[in-house]
Amino acid sequence: MLVHPNFDPIAFSLGPLAVRWYGLMYLAGFAAGWWLGLSRISRGLAPITRQQFDDLLFLAVLGVILGGRLGYVLFYKPAYYAAHPLEIFAIWQGGMSFHGGLLGVMLAMAFAARRHGVDWLRVMDFVAPLCPLGLAAGRMGNFINGELWGRVTDLPWGMVFRGAGDAPRHPSQLYQFALEGVALFVLLWWFSAKPRPRGQVSALFLAGYGAFRFVAELAREPDAFLGYLALGLSMGQWLSVPMILGGALLFAWSGRGR
Repeated sequence: MLVHPNFDPIAFSLGPLAVRWYGLMYLAGFAAGWWLGLSRISRGLAPITRQQFDDLLFLAVLGVILGGRLGYVLFYKPAYYAAHPLEIFAIWQGGMSFHGGLLGVMLAMAFAARRHGVDWLRVMDFVAPLCPLGLAAGRMGNFINGELWGRVTDLPWGMVFRGAGDAPRHPSQLYQFALEGVALFVLLWWFSAKPRPRGQVSALFLAGYGAFRFVAELAREPDAFLGYLALGLSMGQWLSVPMILGGALLFAWSGRGR
């Protein structure tokens, strides 16, 4: 049995400003995406220019933050935030949704594609492999904060988390770091290294993330205020099902030569 190190969520302070590890993980994720994007552009493997990429990255940051927050509000706690609307803006209290962030980025990229006169699916195919390392950074932030822990387990690497009782639990944040972050990155980076039919890289991202998230949720404790939903699935699993189906359909469609 292991014990969570109980890291201080504050990395350092600058006067009255407290810089949190979770925020630094977001910055690390965006920095990784920026570096990977520049690498692809320099090798002529992108549908956009270096200048257009700067605009895309700015819009992607907005999409992640706004979409992630609104997704959490609408998918997880709609009744609570309907009664406390001003707290929607209190992002420092926590509460972000990957699926909302994904929708936010898709809308932001649609706007950017129209603005720069490039094909939206080609843009999404370029962006998809840049995202998993950012997801990995976010899960590491969850682990540092000791939040979103897993279900009770008797496995030797079970970990006791502060605030989760005395029973050891799956370190599910690390499972998600490995699956949704590292494994998905390796898969997408390898697959997108060669020219693929339009939409196929995006399709693999959708199906791959959805499948990895669905599996990881088997070890993750559902949100206490939601519990298990229909068929004994968590909210994360239900939100991943459309991604798997949509990714499979898009992959089949794009493979027909469009």
